[in-house]
Amino acid sequence: MPDPSSKTVMPSQDASAAALTLGASSESKSLGKPRSLWSDAWHDLRRNPTFVISALLILFLILVAVFPSLFTSTDPKRCDLIMGNNGRAPGHPFGFDRQGCDVYARVIYGARASVTVGILVTSGVVLIGGFIGAIAGFYGGAAGSLLSRLTDMFFAIPILLFAIVFLSGFPFRNIWTVVAAIMLVGWPSVARIMRGSVISVKESDFVTAARALGASDMRILARHILPNAIAPVIVVATISLGLFIVLEATLSYLGIGLPGSTVSWGGDINDAQASLRTAPHVLLYPSVALSITVLAFMLLGDAVRDALDPKLR
Repeated sequence: MPDPSSKTVMPSQDASAAALTLGASSESKSLGKPRSLWSDAWHDLRRNPTFVISALLILFLILVAVFPSLFTSTDPKRCDLIMGNNGRAPGHPFGFDRQGCDVYARVIYGARASVTVGILVTSGVVLIGGFIGAIAGFYGGAAGSLLSRLTDMFFAIPILLFAIVFLSGFPFRNIWTVVAAIMLVGWPSVARIMRGSVISVKESDFVTAARALGASDMRILARHILPNAIAPVIVVATISLGLFIVLEATLSYLGIGLPGSTVSWGGDINDAQASLRTAPHVLLYPSVALSITVLAFMLLGDAVRDALDPKLR
């Protein structure tokens, strides 16, 4: 006859086994699958104060550039000569420039031109340089050598000098001509980085496996190589965006970039030279706005580089 005590022991043993199984299952779920490069980078970026501060600042700048009327109701082109070079006044926290225009309104509206040029040039440079670099790195051979030599030829052209010569030949200038002048010779650095990254990735085992399964070259390049080779390009593009904004401001400062009818930080800095001693605030505010914008993109690029570079982990 079976012992009654054994009936009370068996359920507890089953409960213990079930608890162990449940614990192991929950532990395996908590561990999850290994994070990819992008999820791991995002995990690090969210905890990086440099990235958070620079990203919030850039989002604010984009908001100012897209919706400047949210921050000022003053027309930046409405001037009153009587108020020329005057200091602060109610509703005019930055004072007035030589023409009597509100400096605060011009700083706010000047963000639109600089940020627009920077984003458009960076997008074009990444598309052109990324395509040429990816093709040169993936196929190699005579086509790769030809594209590499073409990249070297454009890389030897100074961007500022080319932009000055290029824009001098236009009877009229606008944002698109400035973007074209910078973009035409700004892509070689991206092409070089993309080419080297594609060359290092295309020898990986997963690329060999995809080729063995009969995947086409375009599918291998688009689905397997580019997602794993684009990280260095993103870092360079983020840092270069700030440099392109500086380049646009330099061209406008020289009087060759955006026309005087377009409000830009570079143009305002140029106009402020005449009243530097009597009204230094006219030069201060657009210069500070330009410096903060460039610094934000530089810090964002450094944070992204630290997150995407496996050697720094």
